[in-house]
Amino acid sequence: MQVTYWLEHAWLGTHVEPGVALDVSDEGRITTLRTEVATPPPGATVLRGLTVPGLANAHSHAFHRALRSTVQVGSGTFWTWREVMYGVASRLTPDSYFTLARAVYAEMALAGITAVGEFHYLHHAPGGTPYDDPNAMGEALIAAAAEAGIRITLLDTVYLSSGFGAAPDRHQQRFSDGTAEAWATRSSVLKDRDHARIGAAIHSVRAVPADQLETVAQWAEERRAPLHVHLSEQTAENEACLAAHGRTPTRLLADHGVLGPRTTGVHNTHLTAEDISLLGTSSTGTCMCPTTERDLADGIGPALQLQRAGSPLSLGSDSHAVIDILEEARAMELNERLRSRTRGHWTAAALLRAATTDGHAALGWDDAGAIEPGALADFTTIALDSVRTAGPVPRLGAETAVFAASAADVRHTIVGGRHVVRDGVHALVQDVPRALAESIAALHA
Repeated sequence: MQVTYWLEHAWLGTHVEPGVALDVSDEGRITTLRTEVATPPPGATVLRGLTVPGLANAHSHAFHRALRSTVQVGSGTFWTWREVMYGVASRLTPDSYFTLARAVYAEMALAGITAVGEFHYLHHAPGGTPYDDPNAMGEALIAAAAEAGIRITLLDTVYLSSGFGAAPDRHQQRFSDGTAEAWATRSSVLKDRDHARIGAAIHSVRAVPADQLETVAQWAEERRAPLHVHLSEQTAENEACLAAHGRTPTRLLADHGVLGPRTTGVHNTHLTAEDISLLGTSSTGTCMCPTTERDLADGIGPALQLQRAGSPLSLGSDSHAVIDILEEARAMELNERLRSRTRGHWTAAALLRAATTDGHAALGWDDAGAIEPGALADFTTIALDSVRTAGPVPRLGAETAVFAASAADVRHTIVGGRHVVRDGVHALVQDVPRALAESIAALHA
């Protein structure tokens, strides 16, 4: 049965258009788009505000949501934060991970996110013993996304070493399959679904020995699947890589066939000019996670130089210090202003593209991220009458969304034509704050 939506204002990739009607098929795709529709057609669902393509969260570690507020006080570095993170990871089971992830993905839907890239390395039981179903943890995440009503790309992650050939430490044993070949055997059992796609990830060059990198790259190439990698997030990683291999992490990845248009480097913070050129000329993407990068004191990555070199930009909430892709987009521009002491590096349209079209492409959802016929009917509506967004004329809606709105201003989230969030209330997960509180409290008990 066809469904019709009437959008009071819609961002169509280059501009804001008033009065747009969309017809959506039973298969959850936009079949027709009509402009200059001044009043809602009979029977249409009315979405007042600014409707944009669904937001893509290209980098997530769902279990990090349990760290929010517990790691924001006191001094320390990324490495001290990591020890607290390991403690939470050690307590998760397939059941508790499903419960937590369902609540986290519901929070994402409330923030207008319609697709998430889950960088998943928590594979086995503590100590490294596989579950009866070796993919029990990954299947829990796929099921959690389905119940929360969003799409997922499960980026099944290779994690074999505590650092440049050293054995995994006691915390990391449950992350490791032993070899890249064993990882490939296990991950090959995972299958795409209507709401889920399977990709691969290299945790980092410190966690995957150089002689194992090509196995992962070939696995992704054979399946034409997205391949993500944490890249140069920390200067300590760069220094250790230079000591071990005499080259930067980016050069090491390039030399082992990892870079390319289906690959995305996450963070890409501390890069040389050659690194930027290698990433850009290979069309390797960059996923910036500004709220996490500032929370962990990582630094400000060269996003502008990377994009100019040819690296498409996407955005992620990573550790979920906050879940707000609009804030990630805004922060990327504002970080560059702080670095350069000049303004206006990206337009609102360019930032929205990173948050939508290019984010979905980085996750292998090339048929999402745009409001146009043939695309998946995934979109989100942002209020233009809240205390944050009231005032500007509607044609400035894109600027208002990026530079003033927040996740709290999301009113509707539609995925595959289904109303997952209506008037700010999740239709599938009752009382999301309580679900988050209960699942997190259980892990800290």
